[in-house]
Amino acid sequence: MSNEIGENGGLPAELPDSTVSLATPSFTGTKGTRIVPKRRFQKGTFVKRNGHWVGMWRVDVLQLDGTIRREQRSKTFVGLSERAARAAFQPILDSVNAASGATPPVPKRTATLSAVIREWREQVAGTLKPSTRKTAQSHLRRHIEPMLGDCALPELTSKRLQSFVTTLATTRMANGKERTRKTIENILLTLSSIVSTARAWGYTIPTVSLSDLCLPQDTPRQSRFFVLRDMRRIVRAADEPLGTICFLLSATGMRIGEVLALRVQDLDFHRKLIKVRCSTYAGQIGTPKSKASIADLPMPPALESRLKKYLSSRHYRENDLGLLFVNRRDRPYSANKLREKKLRPLLTKLRIPLAGFHAFRHAVASELIDSGAPITVVQAQLRHSDPRITLGLYGHVIPQSQRDALGSLATRLANARRRTGLQLLTRPRIADSAT
Repeated sequence: MSNEIGENGGLPAELPDSTVSLATPSFTGTKGTRIVPKRRFQKGTFVKRNGHWVGMWRVDVLQLDGTIRREQRSKTFVGLSERAARAAFQPILDSVNAASGATPPVPKRTATLSAVIREWREQVAGTLKPSTRKTAQSHLRRHIEPMLGDCALPELTSKRLQSFVTTLATTRMANGKERTRKTIENILLTLSSIVSTARAWGYTIPTVSLSDLCLPQDTPRQSRFFVLRDMRRIVRAADEPLGTICFLLSATGMRIGEVLALRVQDLDFHRKLIKVRCSTYAGQIGTPKSKASIADLPMPPALESRLKKYLSSRHYRENDLGLLFVNRRDRPYSANKLREKKLRPLLTKLRIPLAGFHAFRHAVASELIDSGAPITVVQAQLRHSDPRITLGLYGHVIPQSQRDALGSLATRLANARRRTGLQLLTRPRIADSAT
């Protein structure tokens, strides 16, 4: 038997008696010596030899002793390009597979985003900070899973994600408000983090960057913050320990979670320092927001006096955690509960517009910039990793030096106008005297 088929590229009209169905023999599940061929779909082998493309496949040949031997067949396509040779080879493979009754393997179902999210929850979510985990779970539950959960991973293209962004931007939230650009960016960051993890696990997912998507126009909103007079009134009117907590916020610009996680050992009265090492979230102690947040802050004399007075009062309660502030169960305060049950009722009583504890941090930055402090000093106090963050958050604050410069300019302009008016009034008299 020749190893090559006819010039027309087809199979013989009749298979030889010694050839069985083109399949791989398998004895699994057989009775006695009866052979049950295992039908295998063939894609063939395509190589280039001596400048010509050669297609190869295999057949099972029945031997005289009843055994089956696999033999290779080939076809050389003389003078054809690879594309033309493959096109000519395909009918041969189709005939071979049809004769054996083999069908193409059913591809495994592509994983969906929901399946990856389930893996992410099991493997990654538990390693995140509680606040980060809570935010991510909210994004997943409210937006990502309902709209993209059934989407196969290869379908997460820029076009599909653009549709997701457009839907977020055009639909209103439960309170009737539109989602801001910042909110949509945060949702996309959660999705990007999960997709990046899945890609590292070996999943094939299209790469889409934020710059590939059209986001809604940015509509920055003015952050609510206190002024010096507000902070002074709040500190004086607040009961303990809220009064000392607000004094700490007003004198240092610390985050409320960092203040509520302060331990007595973090107060270095000898070196006049406050050591920021921990933070709380939902009443649980953890690490601060970032590595840059871990720092030693100066303790002004007025704050030192206030802290010593608090520690010697009946309002301070020793506890096993060594915390400066604890609730009735000797546990860290929850910032949300403290805000809703203590701070906001006090603001209502004082007729100060409602705000959260972060308004103190914003006020400290505003007062420092307004007093002429260099932006690097403000950055160090707020512990931002980049001064551009400080400028971006508090760029609306007008420092006194800028006010003075503009005031000087306005004065010169006003004086110039008066001098010009005097010149215009005197010109006719000068002209009259000339005549």
